[in-house]
Amino acid sequence: MGGLTEPIVDHETEGLDMARPRRVNRAGLKRLARRCLVVAAVLVAIPIVLTFLYLPSFVHPISTLMVKDLATFSGYDRRWVSIDDVSPVLANSVIMSEDGQFCFHRGVDLGELRGVVDDALAGEATRGASTITMQTVKNLFLWSRPLGSVRKVVELPLAVYFDAVMSKRRIMEIYLNIAEWGPGIYGIEAAAQHHFGVSAKRLSRRQAALLAVSLPNPIARNPAKPGPGLRRLASLIERRAGRSGAYVGCLD
Repeated sequence: MGGLTEPIVDHETEGLDMARPRRVNRAGLKRLARRCLVVAAVLVAIPIVLTFLYLPSFVHPISTLMVKDLATFSGYDRRWVSIDDVSPVLANSVIMSEDGQFCFHRGVDLGELRGVVDDALAGEATRGASTITMQTVKNLFLWSRPLGSVRKVVELPLAVYFDAVMSKRRIMEIYLNIAEWGPGIYGIEAAAQHHFGVSAKRLSRRQAALLAVSLPNPIARNPAKPGPGLRRLASLIERRAGRSGAYVGCLD
């Protein structure tokens, strides 16, 4: 009869057609995974390579915040200075204020870190456990906000690696030259000149202590115009720096 006829369906071909998009999707996911691995490998390699490039004293690294200021045309003031041309009391004050175990740990203060973990597990407010080495690698290679918790995961092993490659004296030299001491003010020489009108080498004990205690919040804390709380904290650090002894021995 010349009526309707059923379409001929090749079930084997139909099965292949249905499977093909799934194979394409899997292939796409594999390519994406490979690209992510390549990007991750490059991101890991950058600080590893740069750490070795930063070993010589004639290399003057800049921080990620300084890069941001350049990218946004904000500009900044930074005058690199050798650690030999920084008042020893300044470095001593920074250690006693920021990281009392700087000369003894290997990039991460495990005692402080355990205390933070214990406080977190107990539901209590956590205190900072960031070492000078951790702050240095953060300033050199990482970001501040957002995703601070993700940054910490990267920061810890990077600080251990950085400490293993660099001498403590070189770590301190880099840190003092990239630390932020106010909007657009980076490094101890620019900070000393900006806040007190003297070179880093001529800082007094009081000036050094005020600069050291302003580091945790350099935007809000002005060492040249300290409030009562900042003055009290500076007095404490000034006394500690005066009897720091072996705590700063690694800088000799």
